[in-house]
Formats: sequence, structure tokens, C-alpha cells
Amino acid sequence: MARSLLATLLAACFSSVTAGVAPEGLTVAAAADLQTVMPALAAQFQKATGHALKVTFGSSGNFFSQIQNGAPFDLFFSADIDYPRRLEAAGLVEPGSAVTYGTGRIVVWSRKDSRTDLTRGLQSLADPGVRRVALANPEHAPYGRAAVAALQHERLYERVRTKFILGENVSQAAQFADSGNADAGIIPLSLALAPALKQSGAFYEIPVTFYPPLEQAAVIIKASAHKALAREFLAFLRTPDAVRQMQAFGFALPPGGRVP
Repeated sequence: MARSLLATLLAACFSSVTAGVAPEGLTVAAAADLQTVMPALAAQFQKATGHALKVTFGSSGNFFSQIQNGAPFDLFFSADIDYPRRLEAAGLVEPGSAVTYGTGRIVVWSRKDSRTDLTRGLQSLADPGVRRVALANPEHAPYGRAAVAALQHERLYERVRTKFILGENVSQAAQFADSGNADAGIIPLSLALAPALKQSGAFYEIPVTFYPPLEQAAVIIKASAHKALAREFLAFLRTPDAVRQMQAFGFALPPGGRVP
């Protein structure tokens, strides 16, 4: 069986990275599509400021529920702009703290030894030889909802949905495809550009007109005891080095970074 996805970097559902030890740090809930880029950003931030980040990765919908129930995060990086807006409406985030940090994209990814014909794009998923298709659970994962929307756009959803293997988040969906438990996966471009997946597979980028924009936003949690430091990290994400890191993993960056 092929080795698992990013074995030393990604975890099946939730994983944490800590950029060293510092007297004061931030606890961050981050959408799983950030697993390829956030560790480097955390390390750069600590080098520049001396402050560490403890980052937990998972599905945005699950984090939304956890924050509603008082989970002790300082920052929430969502793969869907709607979750931060709903938290702000509920009075659970610092007013006016929301910033858009990027727009995500989705791809069809498969191993190089798979029979998936990526030259046919989404249509390849309807082929009889493609028996299982991995995607994040659309009930709480924005990228899963984008995958469903793209399939519906191409009138493929009813033909493909019986093949679905649902991951708890996009990282787990990518693992299903990378391990061979699925013949292909609809995953974030950010994960497809990770070195391990670039080596073991290939991808077809789904046109952005096939699904609603994956506008992604971060907010400072109102109960945070480190609001000033959280603002500093959000400002750090607009620096040239951080922007280059985000762009290298396929995120389109909005001008100004403010949530409309």
C-alpha cells in the first residue's frame, strides 16, 4: 500500500504543530487546507517576534461548533467566510477583527498509478474504473460543499455520489486518495501542491466558475487573552514573505484583506 499522505506533516483528522517555545503564544484553530503552509508561517512569525503558535487543524464546521461551546482558541482560520460572520453575529469574536486571508481552489487529484484519466477533468470521476472518490464531508467542510457544487455544475453529482468516501476534513480526504483507498479525490489545490502529493500523484484544477468562491477568513476570538498578539499575527500575514508562502500553495489573496 502506498505511503500515507504527508506522513510527517499531516494527520488523519486533527493535528498540531508548535513553532518552538516562547513565553507567550497563540492557540490557533485552522482549516485543514492550511496544513501545508501554516507551519512555515508559524515558524517565520516566531523568528520575527519571539512568539510561538500552537495550531490545531481540522474542519471549519467542527471548529465553529467548538468555539460556540467555549473552546479556548485565540484565532480561528476558517475555509468558509460564513462561519466567522456567524460567530461575529453571535458576539463570540472581537468586533471588526475578521480578515480574508485567501481564496481557495479545488482539484481532482489521483495517484500516478491510478486509472483515473485526469485529462477528462471531473468527467473522469464517472468512469466505471473509478470506483471510489474521496472528498471532505460537505456537512461541515467548505471544500466538500465546493466539490458537490462543482459536480452539480457539470451534472455529474447523481452519477458520482454513490462512489463518495467522506473524510472528516480535506486532509483525511487527501489521505484516502493518496493511500489508494480511493481512486481519486476532490481536494484543495494547497494540499495537491504539497511536495509529497506532487511526487506521488497529479491533479486537474477545477475551473473556479464551477463552484462558489472559497473565500477564507480569520477572526480573533472574543474570549482570547492575547488579542494584541493575535492582531500582530494577522498583520504578519500581509507581509511580502507571508504572501509569497500563501501564493506558493495556491491561495489567491484579496486586496486589503478586509471582510466585506
